[in-house]
Amino acid sequence: MGKFFMLGSISGAIGVILGAYGAHGGLRLLELHQTMITFEKAARYNMYHALALLAVAWALEKWPGQKKILNAAGWALAAGIVLFSGSLYVHALTGFSFGYITPAGGVAFMAGWVLMALAAWKAKDHSGR
Repeated sequence: MGKFFMLGSISGAIGVILGAYGAHGGLRLLELHQTMITFEKAARYNMYHALALLAVAWALEKWPGQKKILNAAGWALAAGIVLFSGSLYVHALTGFSFGYITPAGGVAFMAGWVLMALAAWKAKDHSGR
């Protein structure tokens, strides 16, 4: 399960830590309503995709023949966490906007999910038997 289990676990921990930080008034900046919404969105997507990375780690064990696709899915999800959630965290904490980096992270998330589905499809026998 290796690298994606580790990345998913670390990402989950980061999501919980930063979510708690924001929820318990870690910064006065987070008292602004829209900033808090942005920060919570970053933490929520961070957690969703940490769990998805754990699923990729599990799938790598279950479907070793789909290693190439699942590795691509895992790296896409990891990139999405950094680009999407990371840019939203930075924006909420500093006000700095990354422009198209956040949507690129969203596209990486989508690619990761599609690649996971493709791996599952290819791993299954679709001969109708």
